[in-house]
Amino acid sequence: MAAQPAEVLVVGGGAIGLAVAYRLAERGAAVRVIDASGGRGASWAAAGMLAPVTEAAFGEEELTRLNLAAVPVFQRLAAELRERTGQPVGLRTEGTLAVAFNADDRAALDRLTDFRTGLGLSTQRLNGTATRALEPYLAAGVRGGVLAADDLSVDNRRYLGVLRSAAEAAGVSFVTAEITGLLHGATGVEGVRTATGDQLRAGTVVLCGGAATGALVRLPVHPVKGQILRLAVPERLRSAGPVLTRTVRGIVRGSEIYLVPRPGGEVVVGATSEQQGHDTGVTAGGVYELLRNAYELLPVSSEFSFVEARAGSRPGTPDNGPILGRLADGLVVATGHYRNGILLSALTADAVAALVQGEPVAPAWTPFHPERFASVAASQLPPRSTAEPASAGLTT
Repeated sequence: MAAQPAEVLVVGGGAIGLAVAYRLAERGAAVRVIDASGGRGASWAAAGMLAPVTEAAFGEEELTRLNLAAVPVFQRLAAELRERTGQPVGLRTEGTLAVAFNADDRAALDRLTDFRTGLGLSTQRLNGTATRALEPYLAAGVRGGVLAADDLSVDNRRYLGVLRSAAEAAGVSFVTAEITGLLHGATGVEGVRTATGDQLRAGTVVLCGGAATGALVRLPVHPVKGQILRLAVPERLRSAGPVLTRTVRGIVRGSEIYLVPRPGGEVVVGATSEQQGHDTGVTAGGVYELLRNAYELLPVSSEFSFVEARAGSRPGTPDNGPILGRLADGLVVATGHYRNGILLSALTADAVAALVQGEPVAPAWTPFHPERFASVAASQLPPRSTAEPASAGLTT
């Protein structure tokens, strides 16, 4: 008799959860994805930057190495998804242009560039004329910039849609439900409990619930609110010349703003970073801040159409790194990806599939095991006697 496929519950339907579900199903597991948001959480509100070079920050060398390892894996997954579904994910390769307006901006950018060059990352310093030659509609006050040609971006919503299509074709089923706790058995975790009292069981539970994961297990994951805008070039401006049909060539970053192009003249403007708990409401102040900063960087943006304002909760951790590993028999966690969830989704999927099937994970993940946090060294699981719901809902 043929062996029965492993049964896996994936909690969270964002980029991480969908990629994990797809990869597990593609490797033969019977997978159910449980999500309360209908896929409209943090991944839906993201900008889709795959930017290991311009995200490289002081003191985060291990995270930078992980992000760099993620790029070719993401590219392979994008090609695989297109082959499986016939749909592109909107991958772009124009890189990131970080710009400076004054001497202080320039000095800060130079320090970061020296640090990144020291890590072996490829960057190119540009004067003001060369910077505006790349992006003709930048503000006249831009004094220079640095081009990171190896950064990429992806249309996050298209990527999520293609991932879901591929997962469904691979046999993944989807359940819309609010998770309130884990089911414990004699040897470990056996499933999850929903707000309606249903008990869903499987051999392995994978927690990909983003910022809400910390409500189910004792991990230092906290929400970092981000508000983001979508603008579009109106038809009257498109007819003025071909350059404006693309808004900006590639990702453009100022000291407090980034612009990410989309097909058809749309541009994503992001993002605020706020410690507001699980609040995901759009505020007038957040919209004003983003529009003001966008105007200062790209004055013509004041003529763009306002398409959307949205907010989401990024899953932050004390060291800004993700958390990936086995917490107990039957329980794997993949969360805390903060600013890099889209970028790390493919690499995370491969690592989780390896963990579930008893295989080693890539060495780049070693620094990001949950055991690095002393607060979870003893036990990551909530007490079995907990009567109150553990979560207000996992909405990644």
